[in-house]
Amino acid sequence: MKDLKEFDISFIGLKEGNHQFEYLIENKFFDFFKYDEFNNSNVNVVLSFLKKTTMFELSFQISGWVEVACDVTNELFHQPINAEMDLIVKFGEEYNDENEELLIIPHSEFKINVAQYIYEAIVLNVPLKRIHPGVQDGTLKSDVLEKLKELEIKDLDEEIEEDNIKEIDPRWSKLKEYTNRKK
Repeated sequence: MKDLKEFDISFIGLKEGNHQFEYLIENKFFDFFKYDEFNNSNVNVVLSFLKKTTMFELSFQISGWVEVACDVTNELFHQPINAEMDLIVKFGEEYNDENEELLIIPHSEFKINVAQYIYEAIVLNVPLKRIHPGVQDGTLKSDVLEKLKELEIKDLDEEIEEDNIKEIDPRWSKLKEYTNRKK
């Protein structure tokens, strides 16, 4: 990850205790991962790095927005991102990242790159269905929304009422009268 060197944390020179790192995530960050779902982004990441003798505790605070297209209208909007993520880093014989909350790195390592963890935290905190806030509260005016309302399927109850309002064939009305008398 030589292009993302700013996300390298060299822990050999750090004293034991808490250290804080801050990152501003913009679209060029996602370009490195070849992720093109976001049109723009402005996300702040505050990383609290607690160095202990045998392990590290990383706590990510992520806040900001990413610009995405609405799944209903295709209008661009800022999707808020607010996330927290914790990661424990321990030393072992070989590299192991199978557990999402625990990272094991070899004893010979002297730095850790946190870019992948930041990327995953942001991408996973964007909802699968992205709906413009104006669609939800009814303030967005769009040709697409107007067309969708025009083509909207009516409720079955509404259709039954409309059918009942229409004139009924007189032969069927006579049969209904007959069945009502039998009761």
